[in-house]
Amino acid sequence: MRISTSQMFNSNTSSILRHQADTQKSLEQISSGKRVNTAADDPIASKTIDNFNQQNNLIEQFLKNIDYAEGRLANAESSLGEAESLSRNIKDNMLKMNNGTRSQDDLDAIAKDLRSDLDALMSIANSKDESGNFVFAGFNNASEPFSFTNTDPRQIQYAGDGNIKQSMVAEGVLLQTNIPGSEAFMNGANALGDYSVNYQAGQTGEFQVTAANIDASAASPAASYSLKFQDDGAGGLEVLVNGTTPITFENPLDIGDVTLEFEGTPAIGDEISLSQQSSISIFDTVEQAISLAESGEMQNPNGQAEMAQLLDNINQGIDQISTARSVAGVNLKSLETYNSQHEDAKLVNTSAQAKLEDLDMAEAITELQKSQVALQATSSLFSRVSSASLFDYL
Repeated sequence: MRISTSQMFNSNTSSILRHQADTQKSLEQISSGKRVNTAADDPIASKTIDNFNQQNNLIEQFLKNIDYAEGRLANAESSLGEAESLSRNIKDNMLKMNNGTRSQDDLDAIAKDLRSDLDALMSIANSKDESGNFVFAGFNNASEPFSFTNTDPRQIQYAGDGNIKQSMVAEGVLLQTNIPGSEAFMNGANALGDYSVNYQAGQTGEFQVTAANIDASAASPAASYSLKFQDDGAGGLEVLVNGTTPITFENPLDIGDVTLEFEGTPAIGDEISLSQQSSISIFDTVEQAISLAESGEMQNPNGQAEMAQLLDNINQGIDQISTARSVAGVNLKSLETYNSQHEDAKLVNTSAQAKLEDLDMAEAITELQKSQVALQATSSLFSRVSSASLFDYL
């Protein structure tokens, strides 16, 4: 079989190029420490490695979201813990007011303590995070959420909103990352139900309203009611509601669209008024307690009845803060669980990916040496053969 000079040249050139490519590939693998650097190195492994990289990139994003959410929720949970503790201290001071032996000087001192605690509670509600955003303002976190009006007594104003921020912490999982101030401090349930009661000075009967609920069948309950208890002319008690036709006093008392429940019995001449209010703020409750302590009515039946209502409402306020704190705590626990799951998944992916792409350094060096020897041998042989001439043998 005859082999032409061009065939021999092409064959040897191809062999040299192949050995050069093998040597270059081995050098790149040793330099990177990876067995698979391009899809050409191992197409199937390369595709699997890309999938692992995409999964780990997604996990990294979830972990960043979790870290952000943990910071916000931890801040809120800590602040709510302080608020809950402070609120319980406020309740203790209100209970001290309810002691019938307190002098007005004692009540004034308690009112001073309550005002100090109220200022501290306001400071917590208006606290900021490390970025300077207000923690309990919802989406409107650039402005201070809580402030008091200039009325007497003062009333709380909330300038934030009730929007919930959410973060994607796992595939298809959105988790709440903030506690709006309306959820923590503003919209607590009124302990009486749908109305608050205002007891008039001069009350002589020892009674209090324990429930004021709109009837399920009510068509259009009024925003307010006035009730005057009077003699029915036969030794009994009747109630004049909003100055209209009197009704016989009963317990419970149906005044149209609203049913009232009483503890104790009003005396003739006593008066109360109702204002529709299904939710209360702990700030307003404390402010009202301060006004009551300073009013001089605390030791009178109307003051005692109002204090009973305020104590029920402060309990509702504490429960509201506690519930909001629980939401933050539960979500923090969930974040911890998701974080652990992601770290485990990332470890599994990284381990599996390493088996596909990591280089056996000893084997790679051996292959490099083999490629280099083969390249040198092929180059040397090609050099000798290509320079040979028929005249060398004549």
